[in-house]
Parts: sequence; C-alpha cells; structure tokens
Amino acid sequence: MSLDLWHYLLLAAVGVVGGFLNVMAGGGSLIMIPVMVFMGIPGPVANGTNRIALLAQNAVAVVTFLRKGYADFKLSLSLAACAVPGAVLGAYYGTQLEGIWFNRVLAAVMIAVMLLTWFGPSESRADPKPATRNQLIVGHLLMVLIGLYGGFIQIGVGFLIMPALQRVLGLDLVNVNMHKVFVVGVYMAASLLVYASRVEILWLVGLVLALGTSVGGWLGAHLSVQKGEKAIKLVLNLVLIAFVIKLLFF
Repeated sequence: MSLDLWHYLLLAAVGVVGGFLNVMAGGGSLIMIPVMVFMGIPGPVANGTNRIALLAQNAVAVVTFLRKGYADFKLSLSLAACAVPGAVLGAYYGTQLEGIWFNRVLAAVMIAVMLLTWFGPSESRADPKPATRNQLIVGHLLMVLIGLYGGFIQIGVGFLIMPALQRVLGLDLVNVNMHKVFVVGVYMAASLLVYASRVEILWLVGLVLALGTSVGGWLGAHLSVQKGEKAIKLVLNLVLIAFVIKLLFF
C-alpha cells in the first residue's frame, strides 16, 4: 500500500513514544497498532508489522542494559526459551485476529496489575534473596503463558511480565526490565517469522517504526538504570491509568 511522507514521519514519532513506554512499563503497541490501523492497514498485518519495531526496540534495550552493567543471560535465556513455544502458537492464531474485541479484557488485566502495584510492597526487598526452586518453576511456567499472549496480541504484555518477574522471582524493577526486554526480544523474533509466513508484512512501515522504537527503547533503558524503581513505578501507573480510561470509556 502507498503511504505519504507524513505517514512515515508520524510512524517514526509514534515509535519513539511506543518504544519508551514498552521498556519502562508496557502498552506501547496500544499506540502503534491503532495508528497503523487508522492509516488503513488491516489488523493482522499491523499486528505482524509491529513486531519488526518491537524486535529492534528490545535489541537496543538489551545492549543498553548490558553496557550499563545489567545482564544475567543464564536466567534471561531460560525464561525466553519457555516463552518461545507459547509465542509461536499465539502468533499462529494472532494471524487470524480481527477487530479490537479484546479491549475490555485488556482493561481488566491492567486494573489487576495496578492493584498489585498499589497494594503490594512499595519497594522490592532491600536485600533480595535468590529465587527458590519453586519460584523459578512458577516463573518459567508463567513465561509460557505470557509468550502465548505476546504472540497472539502483544498489546500490554509488559503489564503481565513485570509482576511475574517482580512478585514471583523477587527481582527489583530495574532487573525486571532488563530480563523483560531480553525475553520479549527473543520470542518476538519467533513470532515475527510466523506472521511473515502467514500474512503480508509491510517491511518499510516496520523499519520506519523500528527507527523510532529503537530511540525510545534506548531512552527507556537509560532512564530505568539512572532513575531506578521510583521512575519505573511512576511511568507504569500513569500508563495503566491512561490506558484503562481509554479502553473503558473511549
């Protein structure tokens, strides 16, 4: 399909915002996908094309965290390995997804995460202990389900993976984001292959969006490390409130 120059400029700008939100909290796709649909791109195509941008965003964020001294590839790889099978299955069904029927369900998920954030411990443990064997098992099983959802829709997956890593594995929010971008980046590559084999992918649109999300991902990773948990929690709650209001009332 043919797009004008202003379309591509808008996509790049939206990508910056979406990439920043995705790394800091989540919900960037809730901005990027509707913009593509507004431009006349069918839902499944937009859902698949969006994954090019998300792959680039998370790759940049992983490198940024690594340069800042945040990396635990052993745990990141094992979590990602559990998420990939679910993501492949979810992507298969996601290629057949039409419309925005999932909005109210997504709003309910966001409300649940908000309640966990508000009424759970105000900060991570001052001296966090290594996760127990049972915690690791539960955490890895949750990655299978999160991968399934991420492959299917992806919108709002950060609001699921963050409490899973923080509450179940007891990680602080900076390390949560470090693992999150790695896991999502790995299963995003797998789900993109599924989408590319089943629906049309608009590669130029995806690459322009990826330029924006890469910048946003870099900014989000830097802010996560520099400002720590308070900044992440503030952004997370502001994004959740805004998206719940939009989904329920607009």
